[in-house]
Amino acid sequence: MCLVEFSDAESRRRYDALVAVARTGLVALDFDGTLSPIVDDPAAASIHPDGPRVLTELAGAVRAIALITGRPAQQVVDLGRLEGVADEIDRLGLPARLLVLGQYGNQRWDSTTRRFSSADVPEGLSAFADELPGLLAEADAAGAFLEDKGLAIGVHTRRLADPDAAYARLRPLLADSAGRHGLGLEPGKQVLEVRAPGMDKGRALLRVVEETSAGGLLFAGDDLGDLQAFRAGERLRSEGMPVLLVCSGSTGQTRPTELAGLADVVVDGPAGVLALLADLARASSI
Repeated sequence: MCLVEFSDAESRRRYDALVAVARTGLVALDFDGTLSPIVDDPAAASIHPDGPRVLTELAGAVRAIALITGRPAQQVVDLGRLEGVADEIDRLGLPARLLVLGQYGNQRWDSTTRRFSSADVPEGLSAFADELPGLLAEADAAGAFLEDKGLAIGVHTRRLADPDAAYARLRPLLADSAGRHGLGLEPGKQVLEVRAPGMDKGRALLRVVEETSAGGLLFAGDDLGDLQAFRAGERLRSEGMPVLLVCSGSTGQTRPTELAGLADVVVDGPAGVLALLADLARASSI
């Protein structure tokens, strides 16, 4: 019995179609706002308390689980307690591989090897970093929190007195500077990330679908950076693959209208995502 409430019969049909092929399926997930509640300090984030248990249960029901995130892969493995999850997968002899595609697919960790790999730091990032203090001052956003991701720099405005206004002032300035240095700008919830162009969550998702020969897909995300993955999921659906797209609505955060509009189901933040994944694991074992 499915415990998730679907808004219409078509969304429920898509869920049932995914359950039918779950053994060959891929579950792909964002981290912040999807498996971990949004917090002011990104370094203080951690996976929802139910996360490791549910991921382990899911590993007995699907072919692969992939976390596709803008964070560095090492950071997500640590914050998600994924080494422990991988240990349980190995101990129980479960079939699924656990993958982390960090920095929008530019970094990688695999539970089967426990090894990390990474692309090179993009040219121009150092020059952009040198310009950044002046850009923050120009936008009256000198108190913005800066997150050095190694291959990218995130500028968070949520700690400022008027985070949305600061975000609006910063966005064109950072976009111009990023463009001059051959970089791209990725907008998110009260965060602007400058990184190398050419890779996004949609491309990363398509790569892991091909790599795992997935026969079905669930993708869950919460932010504007997940739109490309949603569109990749729609493409796979148009080609005949069972696909379920899930929007995580984080408590206290505004759901991106476009993301929610593309979703088959909108759940209540990380707790809702994990409830859906636990339901999928149970349903596929019946």
